[in-house]
Amino acid sequence: MNIHRSLAPLCAALALLPGGISVADAAPPRPTAAAPVFEQWRQTVHRGNDELLTAGLGIDALRSATAPAFTKPAQPTAEETRRRAIWSSWRGIADLTPGGGFGDVYGSLQAVPGREFSAYARIPGARQPHRVLVQVPDNFDASRRCLLVAASSGSRGIYGAIAVAGGWGLAHGCAVAYTDKGAGSDYYDLDARTGFQDDGTPASQGALAFVPAGTAATQGIAFKHAHSGDNPEADWGGHLLQALQFGLQALDRAYPESTPFTAANTRTLGVGVSNGGGAVLRAAEIEGDWFDAMVAGEPNVSVAGAPPLYDFVTQAALLMPCALLAEDDLPQPPMRAQAVPAWTQRCATLKSAGLVQGDDTAAQARSARQLLLDAGLSADALRAGAFSTGFDLWRAIAATYSSAYGRYGAGEHPCAYSFSAAGADGTPAAAEMRATWWSEGSGIPPGSGVMLVDGNAAGAEADPLRGLNCLRALGNGDSADARRVRAGIAAATAQAPRRGLPIVVIHGLDDGLVPISMTSDRYVPFARKAGAQIAYWRVNHAQHFDSLLAFPEYRKRYVPLLPYMFAALDQVWGHLEDPTQALPKDALIQPSPRAEAPLLREQLSIPAIQATPSR
Repeated sequence: MNIHRSLAPLCAALALLPGGISVADAAPPRPTAAAPVFEQWRQTVHRGNDELLTAGLGIDALRSATAPAFTKPAQPTAEETRRRAIWSSWRGIADLTPGGGFGDVYGSLQAVPGREFSAYARIPGARQPHRVLVQVPDNFDASRRCLLVAASSGSRGIYGAIAVAGGWGLAHGCAVAYTDKGAGSDYYDLDARTGFQDDGTPASQGALAFVPAGTAATQGIAFKHAHSGDNPEADWGGHLLQALQFGLQALDRAYPESTPFTAANTRTLGVGVSNGGGAVLRAAEIEGDWFDAMVAGEPNVSVAGAPPLYDFVTQAALLMPCALLAEDDLPQPPMRAQAVPAWTQRCATLKSAGLVQGDDTAAQARSARQLLLDAGLSADALRAGAFSTGFDLWRAIAATYSSAYGRYGAGEHPCAYSFSAAGADGTPAAAEMRATWWSEGSGIPPGSGVMLVDGNAAGAEADPLRGLNCLRALGNGDSADARRVRAGIAAATAQAPRRGLPIVVIHGLDDGLVPISMTSDRYVPFARKAGAQIAYWRVNHAQHFDSLLAFPEYRKRYVPLLPYMFAALDQVWGHLEDPTQALPKDALIQPSPRAEAPLLREQLSIPAIQATPSR
């Protein structure tokens, strides 16, 4: 989920849904890499006031709630859409508030001049392409070549991992390769028949990044994650590998005198958070020495035999509005006083439907809370889930992922959900609004003027739970649609990583969106049983969205996760440079939130680098 500071960056930071289907005793064949073909190559130069890391904005402009302006609001230039996309991506992922530590305690915002290469790539059998992009800093050293490879968090656009990968990789003189992993912000307006070109500018013709095919809808908004006809999560590992392969080809073009750039002669690290972290672990399955090490933060990853995360998401959409009434001292936003009436009504509706017990609201809330705890959610993660509940993100996530799992096109969702940018008077989206989608869209509406429409809510006898119950039944029912969706969930189930690949998994104990108990706590033992080389850092007082630390209620309770990502990269990099330095070890980290004081490094309790014992 991501909520662009209000509702977009977070609707995408989201990440979910894995499969929980049993597998045969014999391990499935390990995925292998096919040589990809990249189309619509594009190269641009970024120096001076338009550099790689912040598009020349710097910390003050990144902190500003005012987006970089378009000179012509309905017809932005490629430079303007890129700058706004980078602004939005930083704000959606990182805590950039004064005293938050970024650029001082961890990370870098120093200007990085260089070049960008971008193209479309396609997974074999996929209906739609995905974007790949490589940033090559001018200080790249071809004699010490390195490539950091990242997938966007949530369903964000191509710059969605810049705060994670760019903030570390470019500062180390590495090239950085990105993929939107088959999702992204290439929305398509069915009313205006308008989408986006490779440079992020709106257009109604040409080589658009996404045009929905065979759609049953003629109105509203289609977007790639929900309506591509693909199941991108099943191919996350392939998306990341294709970004790596594109990165090597881009370096061949950038430094023709130093070719060839290969995985054998270039240091390669995979990194990502949330869905991006899940992509990192899925890429770790692929045969071949493509990656030297992996760092996965708060990964959305599924393990066969366990309940899929989709099951939790649909349960949270139903129960959490009621369950949170049994929790005191919730972080704000959402503002509790404004949420209580709707949450109280949800309790009453759940009681009438026989889904919770209790004769009054307090008892009904305790009943809903217990059901979530019984499903494996911790009390701290439940409390942190207030944000996703307050902004109705659970429902948006479930509608989008079920559409992707079932490979439904626009207008085909079995639970009658759709997306629209129409105004209250039914007028289609204005061109000025549409022009912002590529830069600011989270990849999963609502946000940026696009809303989720519940086709079950119309009419005087509308059932307020009909749509939610329908979404839930897609995960546990026996209809043809349910079987179709569950097949998509099963296809996204993780396999064990290849042996010998160093991996660091980092997860916050208070993660309310991708709960650690339902993802990393299941994946790490599963992978270790298969012989994987994994360090597991569990971080107390860390939830899912660093950007929420802009709110006082959040920074008094939580610490950012990005410092641990950068520290793990530092330690893995140090080991690759000098094998006498040990790889990271398991750690249960006990940091202290900063509240209103500036963050100090010692408050983070980052695990120390250890030396390898001499033999």
